[in-house]
Amino acid sequence: MDWQRWHNNYDQPGSGLARRLAVVQGQVLAALDRAPAGAVRVISLCAGQGRDVLDVMAEHPRRSDVRARLVELDPRLSSFADARARNLGLRDQVEVVTGDAALIDQYGGMAPADVVLVCGVFGNISDQDIEATIDSCPQLCETGATLIWTRHREDPDLVPQICAWFEEREFERVWVSDPDAGFGVGVHRFIGEPRPLVPGRTLFSFVSGRV
Repeated sequence: MDWQRWHNNYDQPGSGLARRLAVVQGQVLAALDRAPAGAVRVISLCAGQGRDVLDVMAEHPRRSDVRARLVELDPRLSSFADARARNLGLRDQVEVVTGDAALIDQYGGMAPADVVLVCGVFGNISDQDIEATIDSCPQLCETGATLIWTRHREDPDLVPQICAWFEEREFERVWVSDPDAGFGVGVHRFIGEPRPLVPGRTLFSFVSGRV
């Protein structure tokens, strides 16, 4: 998969990715709105060019409260995200890490976070890895954290099962996009107690490209 070319679809008005991006950004906005007073920590796995987070963060009334870590393996994409953060005046608040987002060690010192994004991941990994990643999310999330995730709605539609896996692990459903939207976006709130980060764990391996 040429992820640089894939990201170009965000710039096509009306495309599925452009519409999904707008929905994800809206959910990030809502998550920042309801975050508790004080510092707000944001983690984004497989952050790509940072579009899900950066523009919302820059315009939010609480931007000075937010600290974010964006992890992306492709150096072209992470360079774009880093430059975008600097252009938006977020250089001191956003850390862009060029590295494997599947390595849980990448989130040490930032987890548990108040907002966690797992976007563009679940459509590219095995069902087993999806469940394993969800099982590790309590290590990434503070109590009350908002977790935003995406998954395509092609057959087999795994979105209902993903919701069930989250809800079995003390995440309550906040919102899930309509099946007819052409994409899947889910939002869950963590109501459990965060678990300690277990170093050395690999959460997933990419196997396909259906996002």
